[in-house]
Amino acid sequence: MRSLLSATLMAAASVLGFSGPPAQAQMTPPSAAGAGPKPVTTVPVRPALQKPEETANAMAQAERLALQSDLAWVGQYNGAITGDVSERMVNAIKEFQKTRGGKPTGVLNPQERGVLADTARRKQESVGWKIQTDPGTGVRLGIPTRLVPQQASDANGTKWTSPTGTIQIQLARRKEANPATAKLAEREKKEPGRTIDYAVVKPDFFVLSGLQGLKKFYMRGTFRGDEVRILTILYDQATENTVEPVVIAMSSAFTAFPAAAQTAGPPPRKTVEYATGIVVSEDGAIVTDRQITDGCVTVAIAGFGNADRIAEDKAHDLALLRIYGARGLRPINLTGTAVKTALNLTGIADPQNQGGGAAVSSVKASVAQLDGGNDAALTPAPAVGFSGSAALDGDGRFAGVALLKPVQVAGPAAGAPAAQAVLVPSDTVRRFLKANSVNVASGSPDARASVVRVICVRK
Repeated sequence: MRSLLSATLMAAASVLGFSGPPAQAQMTPPSAAGAGPKPVTTVPVRPALQKPEETANAMAQAERLALQSDLAWVGQYNGAITGDVSERMVNAIKEFQKTRGGKPTGVLNPQERGVLADTARRKQESVGWKIQTDPGTGVRLGIPTRLVPQQASDANGTKWTSPTGTIQIQLARRKEANPATAKLAEREKKEPGRTIDYAVVKPDFFVLSGLQGLKKFYMRGTFRGDEVRILTILYDQATENTVEPVVIAMSSAFTAFPAAAQTAGPPPRKTVEYATGIVVSEDGAIVTDRQITDGCVTVAIAGFGNADRIAEDKAHDLALLRIYGARGLRPINLTGTAVKTALNLTGIADPQNQGGGAAVSSVKASVAQLDGGNDAALTPAPAVGFSGSAALDGDGRFAGVALLKPVQVAGPAAGAPAAQAVLVPSDTVRRFLKANSVNVASGSPDARASVVRVICVRK
């Protein structure tokens, strides 16, 4: 527990990296015996390898937060969910890769990232993880509702417990004259039956952990004015494997004094952002993610030049782009209706995820249903850059467009749970195109030939 708590207080700091293939040594062929000088071996100039820290720093803050949160939920990361870059996070990625029998590179490929996100989501669902506001105090915190279904409140706070009392979560409040974190921590240390294994005291909060009787405990406290608010998690040592990932999430989600009008706004947009576009007509019409193409000074299609955004569907977050004078475009086949829920997503991952490359790749995903014309949750979420990718069923029929959504993490800005990715069904896509005078005709059966990289440049 000591490593868990010390890590929870440290800023996490690092992720992904990429290294290309080593340069090959070259040797001049030897001349005939006695006919010339001896062969000379040239020393190859090796390109500078991209460090994991550099790759991580190029990611959006929201992406790093989501990565840390997912790693914590699968039990590989035990640091603070801050979005900061650290060696701890890189090592957590490597450990995750090892558990799956992969090469521990510290760089998640799109398939690995999707598996990680899906595994973390299932872990959250298994404990009933919810971000909620305590009615009595206004405190925002995450609660594993399936582990602690029993709740009771009074003027002094709220308590959640498991049916047998093996897990307890207590949110306490009290008034105290001239509080200070050092004084608060010392008072809690002296409570009868507590053995402190670890303590950190900062000007604005304190953390204690150790044993309380036969249970492990974790405590985080703070104050504002004369009001003190303390979160305490108690759990039997037999439940450690289940509870400790939740403890990390709860610590990061705990907001003792949220702003009165606090809302979970969208993550900050990057200066350059990438998406996938689907060519839908020979004359240069491309459908893609509306949100990623919002606020762009320039929208470009890699290999073809600038594009105009000529239409949008705000309800389903679709955008229609057009490039002019381009040749060799191969529109996707939009005819037919896919009815299967096991899908292949074809797109182009963010260049940071493929060492600056622009390779087209495919990953597997699934949805609960494809009928009804409504957007459906898509799992696992594909890698960054895949938003706008083409979804096809196992028979190669067009199922719709896959869009990434802002992630929900176990942190102060987390709101109501939402899908990390959705599928906009094929019927919805066709209606959008028809409304904007794009003729839907049979096209290329190979989706890889019909997807392009969309590049948004902002100020």
